[in-house]
Amino acid sequence: MDRFKGKTAVITGGTTGIGLATAKLFINEGARVIVTGRTPATIKSAQAELGDNAIVVRSDATSFPDMDALAAKVKETFGKLDVLFVNAGYGQFIPFESVTEEVYDEMLNLNAKGPYFITQKLVPLMPEGSSVVFTTSMANVKAVGPLSAYGAAKAALRSITRSLASELYPRGIRVNAVSPGPIEATDILQKVGMPKEASDQVYVQMAQAVPMKRLGRPEELARAVAFLAIDATYTTGIELPVDGGWSQL
Repeated sequence: MDRFKGKTAVITGGTTGIGLATAKLFINEGARVIVTGRTPATIKSAQAELGDNAIVVRSDATSFPDMDALAAKVKETFGKLDVLFVNAGYGQFIPFESVTEEVYDEMLNLNAKGPYFITQKLVPLMPEGSSVVFTTSMANVKAVGPLSAYGAAKAALRSITRSLASELYPRGIRVNAVSPGPIEATDILQKVGMPKEASDQVYVQMAQAVPMKRLGRPEELARAVAFLAIDATYTTGIELPVDGGWSQL
């Protein structure tokens, strides 16, 4: 239960789904955690669920002032940062012909630009032996219907993972990515305006497309993140698929 005792972590997009499951795992193993989110209701519920070893703050993953405020909060609260899990992000199911410049910019800002710069803001607080984990997506290596802008952004993030792994390792900081397939218990499709009945049908179709014939569980992603962040001390620059074999088979 104290495997991560003394460790500090920041998890962006941590009030639901994969981020929340990862925060729970880290806290259960003894770490202190700062979690970010944007929605007041999920911020409140996550704080209640995570308890006193977590601080849940409102922070927009695309806002530079919010990034600066988060870095100041981490410095004030922890003094140093051992793990940065950059998880905030989502995709919009929009056919290529209907993608607007606004949608394209939103996908790139949230899924590539934001992760790049929040890492830049927090790296000065990260000592030798610390690590960064990004959430990419199997959509960056396998075409998934009307997710072209999202897939492009996640492919950019995969490239960022390699580049920062090379650039930061002289400081003793490892950088890796976890690549989820479709995950249950997330409401990401409803967040972008898809009705629940339609989103449920999408998840049924995705589960059938996965070689393992099921959706992943947030806890399965959390264990992969913990491995990359803490245990994989001889690993940097990789993207670890956790997608039921969808991107591989």
